[in-house]
Amino acid sequence: MRSLFVVLSLLVLILPTVTRADEMTPEEHALRVLDEFMAAFNARDMDAWMGTLHFPHVRIASGGTRVDATPTEMQADFDFARFAKRFDWDHSAWLSREIVQSGPEKVHVAVRFARYRKDGSVIAEFDSLYVVAYRAGRWGVVARSSFAP
Repeated sequence: MRSLFVVLSLLVLILPTVTRADEMTPEEHALRVLDEFMAAFNARDMDAWMGTLHFPHVRIASGGTRVDATPTEMQADFDFARFAKRFDWDHSAWLSREIVQSGPEKVHVAVRFARYRKDGSVIAEFDSLYVVAYRAGRWGVVARSSFAP
């Protein structure tokens, strides 16, 4: 009987801290997607990275606007090895993320991220705005407006 009491007591303490995906707020979903986005990008995992995006996908940067209609279209123009070599890039990390606007199915997140070399030195830091939305049954990044090249 005592062990049953201990187990039930632990469940009472643990269960309130467990959040089901459908109980998360839009803001929590957006931040989780951004974590997945960064992890996939740093792992150079194209499939996982594409899984964090919605298409068509918009990127505003380098003085232009790019709209990729499909993952295949985006992948045809992006290569992790080429990106790493061009910028002497090893990995990136969020420095800050601030929810600036949100609704039930869309969240705008002002972010600052850094690109790093393999030795951990900073290449550069950039401000960006990410639009994360709920579409087709999942959350994903719809658009990015960045000061990064």
